[in-house]
Amino acid sequence: RRVPEPPREPMDQLLQHALNAMILGGTYALLGIGLTLIFGIMRVVNFTHGELYAFGAYMMYMWVMLIGANFVLSIVLAVALGVVLGAAIEIVLLRRLRGADIDTTMLVMIGAWIAIQNTEQLVWSGVAKSINSPFPSAPLVVGAISVSWTRLFVFAVAVLLIAATYALIQWTRLGKAMRATFQDREAAALMGVRIDTVHTATFALGSGLAAAAGALLGPVFVVYPTIGDLASLKAFAIVILGGLGSIPGATIGGFILAFMEELGAGYVSSGYRDAMGFLLIILILLFKPTGLFARKERIG
Repeated sequence: RRVPEPPREPMDQLLQHALNAMILGGTYALLGIGLTLIFGIMRVVNFTHGELYAFGAYMMYMWVMLIGANFVLSIVLAVALGVVLGAAIEIVLLRRLRGADIDTTMLVMIGAWIAIQNTEQLVWSGVAKSINSPFPSAPLVVGAISVSWTRLFVFAVAVLLIAATYALIQWTRLGKAMRATFQDREAAALMGVRIDTVHTATFALGSGLAAAAGALLGPVFVVYPTIGDLASLKAFAIVILGGLGSIPGATIGGFILAFMEELGAGYVSSGYRDAMGFLLIILILLFKPTGLFARKERIG
């Protein structure tokens, strides 16, 4: 007969929740960074962001479970395909709407969101799917704290992608063009910046980060067609929390949201996990509508 585990000490429980939140916050940060780039530079409300997250998860399922590809290679391929899909959306839909009013653009993006979601349901069916992980099922245990090896891997890759994105924005020519376009599009164009190229690269990069979050969390949770709906809401919440145009703000906002959800689930009820994060967003909007880390006229 299985002996029940002794109850955790309050401090051990708090450390466990903090660790869980830290690991989840890395993927939340990826979602937030991708959306703040697109929204900040292109002034586009990207309703397809959550579906690109779902797309990354499904691509991970396809490569790992159906084709049998290497786990790490599958992540790379899922992110690459997310970049390609994002670039296609920008070229086919958004480029034609350049200069259109925001209502028209929003309606088109809502239509794209519905189309992608229904296509996923048609192709993959509505049955939830799981993705096998190559890591040991037994968790890493340090004292009273335990964490799965898969979640540790997810956190490490997420941190690597966040650092790579920040380096691209700060120290590459494309990143400088993105920041110039964010600050003053007309002046950037006069200085030789190709706005169409910047917009395509921005949407592709943001889409790749969303797909990366889906590919990383796919093996942790299950994959189903509407998985992107909540991810999209959380991405918008992170952008509001961190402040439009701030990549560090989106990063910190992702971790704050994860901490709020984890503490709410641990100390209030698991049913209030998502509600706690959005309650925080309401409070932020009441007292600091621009977000906690907003910086005027700057991406980075």
